[in-house]
Amino acid sequence: MNYEKFITDLAGPLLRYPQEMIVKKFAEDDEKIVIHIMVNSEDIGRIIGKKGRIINSIRTIAQACAAKYGKKMEISVDSF
Repeated sequence: MNYEKFITDLAGPLLRYPQEMIVKKFAEDDEKIVIHIMVNSEDIGRIIGKKGRIINSIRTIAQACAAKYGKKMEISVDSF
């Protein structure tokens, strides 16, 4: 499964500058996938959401997809 495209499609509509979003997969092994999302500094609040609700929802959906393949997913967010 292409997790980068999945997360881009999931989070892109939430952002003011979706064309500047970068989603990178840093590591993948038999048990865990590590993904890092970089967004414009003006969009960091939009992707995190109030009390972290939006990023937690994105993580929950992505982890459910990864669990289908027997893996765990770790997602971190940063701005540039």
